[in-house]
Amino acid sequence: MEEPEVHPDLEPIAWLLGRWEGAGVGGYPTIESFNFGQEIEFGHNGKPFLTYTSRTWLLDDAGDRVRPLATETGYWRQQPDRQLEVLLSHPTGIVEIYVGEVVFHKIELRTDVVARTASAKEYTAGHRLYGLVNGNLMWAYDMAAEGVGLTSHMSAELKKVA
Repeated sequence: MEEPEVHPDLEPIAWLLGRWEGAGVGGYPTIESFNFGQEIEFGHNGKPFLTYTSRTWLLDDAGDRVRPLATETGYWRQQPDRQLEVLLSHPTGIVEIYVGEVVFHKIELRTDVVARTASAKEYTAGHRLYGLVNGNLMWAYDMAAEGVGLTSHMSAELKKVA
């Protein structure tokens, strides 16, 4: 089956398409700092949204995989006037809706809605930055959780592999 054409509405975020892999660092006032590996995949089916899947795993000091960490999946929906809506779902019982803006190869997103199941940890807000820097996908994530206000949590640099 032939790959569908990218929907024209997605032009501002089409640079995200493909699979990205790399590593990053994480930490938070309630946990120890850590190194992680990550794979992100952005896809499309010809409709006006991107599909999104991210998987992370803990890395030891030698850079070897220790165990899985977080997974998230969702959809990125480009809107008029460079506005963007991102819907993310986590297996830990959290669903987020982000709103933000695309300016060239920089994306800034803030949570508009956070919903949690009764068994999910307390998480109240997120702020994400994504950018294309020297051909690599750089991102940073701040979160508000467990009684701590919006604080730096994770960042990574990913290279396009497919």
